[in-house]
Amino acid sequence: MIQKTEEKDSQNTKQVYVLIPAYEPEETLVRLLRELGDKTNYRVVVINDGSSEQCQEIFRQAAAYATVLTHPINQGKGCAIKTGLKYLREQYKDGVVLTMDADGQHKVDDAMGVAEQAKETPQVLVTGSRQFVGKIPLRSRVGNSLTKDVFSIATGIRMQDTQTGLRAFDLSLIPYMLAVKGDRYEYEMNVLLDCSRSHIPIREVPIETVYAKHNPTSHFKVIRDSYRIYKEILRFSFSSLIGFAIDFLLYSIMIVFTRGLVWSVPIANVTARVISAGVNYYINKKYVFQNQESVVKTAFMYAVLAMGILCVNTLLLQFFVGYLIHNKWISKLLTELVLFAASWRIQRLVVFKKKTFGGAR
Repeated sequence: MIQKTEEKDSQNTKQVYVLIPAYEPEETLVRLLRELGDKTNYRVVVINDGSSEQCQEIFRQAAAYATVLTHPINQGKGCAIKTGLKYLREQYKDGVVLTMDADGQHKVDDAMGVAEQAKETPQVLVTGSRQFVGKIPLRSRVGNSLTKDVFSIATGIRMQDTQTGLRAFDLSLIPYMLAVKGDRYEYEMNVLLDCSRSHIPIREVPIETVYAKHNPTSHFKVIRDSYRIYKEILRFSFSSLIGFAIDFLLYSIMIVFTRGLVWSVPIANVTARVISAGVNYYINKKYVFQNQESVVKTAFMYAVLAMGILCVNTLLLQFFVGYLIHNKWISKLLTELVLFAASWRIQRLVVFKKKTFGGAR
């Protein structure tokens, strides 16, 4: 009992290192740093991500409260976070990393709660979860609703807030976080996706939702940055579209050639699925998930998955043709749509999953 108490006390004394990426910040940044200095003993690192000359006075004031690292040109939020992580990795061996936004949307008291949770759970990514109640900007409400639904479909994990920049994790996870791809806003979504694939738990801590009027300091470009966030899922969708096109074409040809046979639909479906599955495997391994595992291992797992989906696919198709829709082509389209999400999730989490943290990557 004494030993457990001592271990808990040791965790609670861990130093917290705050990373704040900043691009074209306002006076809000200095007020945030001042409050952090008044309420905590956290060590703060601000990353000036190529801001204009007009903002240099803000960073000069910030230097009184934090270490300021500078990018000569704007490189993106993800790149700024990685610059801060590299700095912490070089300077310190133990502690907790806490990321915050520079626009005042994270309250210091909430940040402290997220950091304390990370101290107690060193192998967990802790995020501050906004509740989105009351008057929330439409873009933020719709954007978060869409991304959390897409994230849930992709990973099977339901989160309240997938876009929060308030996050904390143990310093030991820095090598993992540095390996996550993405230099701009997509980096934060990729962190969640990679953690889900590597079985790093994600724990949400409720925080207050704060928005400045019209959210004037947001530099999120809706079309460009949304594409970056959803790029992996879009790549998979395109891969699946190619596989489906091959599958549907071969299915249609076989239906014509086997017309009149009792087993026309199963024969056509199995033949088309086997050929299209090979194409889909190659594209997904090489381009979508960019998996480095051996072909033998992933091909075997993919084959098992493909056979399982093929069985379900054939039975479902037979059901639609025989009892529900009757039209063989509409039934095929409906069957593929039903199984798309299941195939994506299993491939991502099982066939092409990343190794758990601590193993070779």
